[in-house]
Amino acid sequence: MKLIIYIYKKIFPIFLGSVFFFSLVLNLVDLFINISKYLQLQAPVESVLKVMELYIPKTMWYSIPMGMLFATSFTLSDLYANNELEALFASGVSLFRFTFPLLLLSIALSFGMFYFENSVVVPTYEKKVELQNKILNIKTVADNSSIIVISDNSRIVYKARRYNDSQRRLEDLYIVFRNDEKILEDIIYSRRAQWQEEKMLWELQDPVQYHYNGTSLELVAASSGLLTRLDESYEIFRKNTVEIEAVNTKDAKIYINHLKKAGLPYQEQLSVYYKKYSFPFIVFIVVFLSIGLTGKTKKNVLLISLASSMGACVLFYVFQMMTMLLAKFGVISPFMGAWFPVIVFTALSTILLGFSRT
Repeated sequence: MKLIIYIYKKIFPIFLGSVFFFSLVLNLVDLFINISKYLQLQAPVESVLKVMELYIPKTMWYSIPMGMLFATSFTLSDLYANNELEALFASGVSLFRFTFPLLLLSIALSFGMFYFENSVVVPTYEKKVELQNKILNIKTVADNSSIIVISDNSRIVYKARRYNDSQRRLEDLYIVFRNDEKILEDIIYSRRAQWQEEKMLWELQDPVQYHYNGTSLELVAASSGLLTRLDESYEIFRKNTVEIEAVNTKDAKIYINHLKKAGLPYQEQLSVYYKKYSFPFIVFIVVFLSIGLTGKTKKNVLLISLASSMGACVLFYVFQMMTMLLAKFGVISPFMGAWFPVIVFTALSTILLGFSRT
């Protein structure tokens, strides 16, 4: 227990300081990229500071893996340089046993990063982008016109004259229902359709239904069975394309299900969706990796730790970019595109740990 408290006391101040440093650097980079536009448009200082404040969760999310890797690498290298690890090994404590609490901490942080992104990073980053666009006079309009959306694996086709995003309303809506052989069965028209969040359905105003009897269309009473199938999310009718990385897992799943039902390509989006679950485990990987690299040098501990932290993170990001591209073009599955780097780096860390001095 004393060893656990000792290593946590050593690593936590460095970890918190590293996260603060990397977050500050990322926030300042974003500020310097846009500072000329802020000055040109005479943006209020309070608004600029608010943008920086809203950007903090996103920068922290990026900084936690680098901060944890640097803290672990520096702490263990410093203990090795001061011969403290040698004393532990001589007393019968192995490197794995001594660092096992760090692995548990990294797993906890990995799960924490996932929930942190889903519940904090996504909404604050969305507000940051909205406020920044407002300051820079960048207008994003989600209203859409002349919309055609294919759903339910091409069995349902929506055609609307206009979509009003602020009211989540479709106007002059035609809905075509087809069977599995894509043969016309029914057409429903409504002057206005309103999205009902509680029911997760479109509520049609005075719907008019026409049934195809094989030769012609005949007017029939609106079928409640068909109306309950109108569950395509309002987000699909927006003008902008949904970016999976910029939404939470719930909205991402809705969008991917739409692509599946519409028969559209969805491999890239699905791999990004899986990445939302796999990426937080980079914290576990970098800790495991830094443990495996322990004892390689006693000189320039700070410089070597910083370089290894940046290098390992960059290497993981680049490798994951490659696998994501392979998933995008269908060379590997979306699941492997997101999780294969985690598997490879975990195996690499295990091998390095086997060659470490214990």
